[in-house]
Amino acid sequence: MRDQRAEVARSRPNEETVPATSLWTGRWRGRPVAAALVGLAVALSGCAGSSGAASSVAPRRTAPSEAVPSEAAPEPSATPRPALPDPKAAIPKDPAKLARSLTGTIAELRGAIDDWIRDGDPGKGRPPEPVVLLTLQQQRVYRFLARNPEVASRTYARLSKSLAAQTKDNVTAIRNLLSLVHPISGSAKFRVKPAKPADVLLGHFKYAERRFGVDWEILAAVMFVETKFGRVRSPSHTGAKGPMQFMPGTWAAYGMGGDIQDTRDALLAAANYLRASGAPRDYRRALYAYNHSWAYVDAVQLHARQIKRDIRNYYAYYNWQVYVVTTNGDRRLTGP
Repeated sequence: MRDQRAEVARSRPNEETVPATSLWTGRWRGRPVAAALVGLAVALSGCAGSSGAASSVAPRRTAPSEAVPSEAAPEPSATPRPALPDPKAAIPKDPAKLARSLTGTIAELRGAIDDWIRDGDPGKGRPPEPVVLLTLQQQRVYRFLARNPEVASRTYARLSKSLAAQTKDNVTAIRNLLSLVHPISGSAKFRVKPAKPADVLLGHFKYAERRFGVDWEILAAVMFVETKFGRVRSPSHTGAKGPMQFMPGTWAAYGMGGDIQDTRDALLAAANYLRASGAPRDYRRALYAYNHSWAYVDAVQLHARQIKRDIRNYYAYYNWQVYVVTTNGDRRLTGP
């Protein structure tokens, strides 16, 4: 299980260690942190247990062409759009204003993602600036609503039916994951690195689905919750490691001889484990085996449902930033 006190590991090439006590001037944000909600929630387990038979076929290694480019600067957008949201701007607290703001943000975000897919290349891993800033605004609003249930209820009533449903799913998922986290005081460090490009990950998810019969949206949602698509690289103090947070004993049974730190190997192992634990017949049972929390299970399924409804939600989640929870409030480690 991923514990609240993330253990600091030695950094590797193409990784950044985010110190809790130093000023960081690059893309990764360094602030005083205490235990954490890393990704959507730190303190979440990777695979628990190691019963059942593992597949005996070792997965293919990640191809060199899938190298991760730097996320240091989003690509500028050539399409004129309204002013982009300021990452430091206050979130409106009035439900009517918040509903109008969120409605505009989501409409702009959908268009920005469409432009990225059509005119850019999500396989290169450099999302355009509008996508980065609009998804951050979306994430900030959802996190605010998750912590303010009364405002959330009044805001839902002012949204369209479809947007209210989408917002409720995301806010409920975040609230569930926040319920698993216990902020602590004191310094801590977290190792983060850029995620593999969105379409490279999508290819891995879909290959794992074909091989093990586990919905790719479920795999994506698990990776999203566990490590923000592999951005969080710090192991837990209990020993869970890698982009899918496996315990060594579970990895030995389900890793198929692969590398626990390799994204493709870890995704195939996760699909292998979920299949052995009941998926696709019973996803709730399989997800509970992965992490013994019904709040976790509900959150993963809510995010997966949103991805199934509109693939643009996958591209939005891909751009959500890494937060930690401290005794002084939330702190964002990545992003503009």
